[in-house]
Amino acid sequence: MTDTVHRTDAATTPLRALWSALGRAGRGIRWYMTTLMGDTAYATYVAHHRRYHPDEEPLTERQFWRQRMDDQDRNPGARCC
Repeated sequence: MTDTVHRTDAATTPLRALWSALGRAGRGIRWYMTTLMGDTAYATYVAHHRRYHPDEEPLTERQFWRQRMDDQDRNPGARCC
């Protein structure tokens, strides 16, 4: 009976490792895409603002995005459109 349990554990270990690797890859892709698209930009701004300007109130999310879009319109840089 212990031999059967040992075989079952040995068979599921690679499967668990595969699922774990797929989960890590999925989380990495999600992180990359949300960062690339700017979804974390406001949270990053607030964290920076709290650390380096604790005595000042940060912009609201709406103000932040408006300022960001205005800056991009004034300085398009390397974007295509």
